[in-house]
Amino acid sequence: MRGFQTTRKAEPIDTQATVDVLVAGGGNAALCAAIAARRAGASVLVVEAAPKFYRGGNTRHTRNIRCAHDTATDTLTGPYTEDEFWDDLLKVTGGNTDEQLARHTIALSKPMLGWIRQQGVRFQPSLGGTLSLGRTNSFFLGGGRAMLNALYLTAERLGVEVMYDAPIVALDIEDGRFRSATVRTPQGERIIRARALVAAAGGFEANIEWMKEGWGEIAGNFLIRGTPYNRGDVLKLLMGAGVQTIGDPTQCHAVAIDARAPKFDGGIITRLDCVVFGIVVNRNGERFYDEGEDVWPKRYAIWGRLVAKQPDQIAWIIFDSSSRTMFMPSLYPPVEAPSIRELAAKLELPVETVTKTVEDFNAAVRPGTFDHTVLDDCRTEGLLPPKSHWARRIVSPPFYGYPVRPGITFTYLGTRVDRDARMQMRRGGGAENMFSAGEIMAGNVLGQGYAAGIGMTIGSVFGKIAGEGAAQHARG
Repeated sequence: MRGFQTTRKAEPIDTQATVDVLVAGGGNAALCAAIAARRAGASVLVVEAAPKFYRGGNTRHTRNIRCAHDTATDTLTGPYTEDEFWDDLLKVTGGNTDEQLARHTIALSKPMLGWIRQQGVRFQPSLGGTLSLGRTNSFFLGGGRAMLNALYLTAERLGVEVMYDAPIVALDIEDGRFRSATVRTPQGERIIRARALVAAAGGFEANIEWMKEGWGEIAGNFLIRGTPYNRGDVLKLLMGAGVQTIGDPTQCHAVAIDARAPKFDGGIITRLDCVVFGIVVNRNGERFYDEGEDVWPKRYAIWGRLVAKQPDQIAWIIFDSSSRTMFMPSLYPPVEAPSIRELAAKLELPVETVTKTVEDFNAAVRPGTFDHTVLDDCRTEGLLPPKSHWARRIVSPPFYGYPVRPGITFTYLGTRVDRDARMQMRRGGGAENMFSAGEIMAGNVLGQGYAAGIGMTIGSVFGKIAGEGAAQHARG
């Protein structure tokens, strides 16, 4: 792999080179693939479309990974069996998942925490609080960026080469066999020949025009939680080369985030975890869904789609001082007022309607024992939609409100794969030397819905599988 430059330089560089395994993308799935392939003896080049500072795709904004395990550990409070993991996935997807691949992912998630640790990633002690993830999810010490830095450090020490500012603009593929990729670099276009390809370049959520093809013009009101570099260019090229797709272009990981967040790259700090502590109203000042349907890690990802269906794709979370310190704070402070009427006016909502909505909700609340860590018995009665759990009267001033819009993390339309992460072709059968991992193939497991941390599970598991498979093909 002579002649590759891992940083921007002005001097001329070779326009062609050959490598065993070419990895498209620079996030968790890509790095797991690169490390696995390199450890298997292959020469590996990673091409990352983003500049070095923004490397890593959406992994930069992650915090944790969900893995099955049989006993408590130093970072997890108790067991989380494969069957329970499967039940959770089945529930959030409504059965819209490839069971064989899903169970395969879950089974291989069990040794994944140990493997990731071996690559230098560190975890912090389990967390309590409103996330309710201390038993099921392991949190990265320092967050996603620290996790990425550890993987890059290991990859580079192993001899993996990395090109930044290097989007793939063309793929040479014939009858399911990858030959080369054309990469645009600051010094000009380069042709990279490789014996195997691993596509781990994310979804297309940052491509608003592509999003509009499925959602219509309302997609223009969506905010993109993660990287602006996930435009789906590699996916589009693979589709054009005959790779079979899976998933619905409108299905995605979408949560409610602060409407004041930037259009792109706001990250985890713009997410709002307070839905369960109050009520959510639309522009008309009316509630539209059960805010207490299930524990937050299993249901938080439904709120992006729910808000997307509301007028102007915006809603407001309203709560009182009794809940002010019970959830993770957001980047932006809530709007505050001494009364519901004044809060509604500040939020530019219909004052009379909001006042009646809150009064009706308060009247429907039935007393119980409030406990945000379990499905408690605090509920409403005779109210549509109901609030099934954590229902408390909103009566303690000051009152607060957050504006929220759909925040898209990643899309589910992607490449169909088999258990070996091998891409499947529309003509039938698997590709000869093309594998994919991460968000670009997550739709095989996530037909709809989301459970906290499972994106990292899919990326890690299939990244390792894809890297090993690509190395075996290249070195075989």
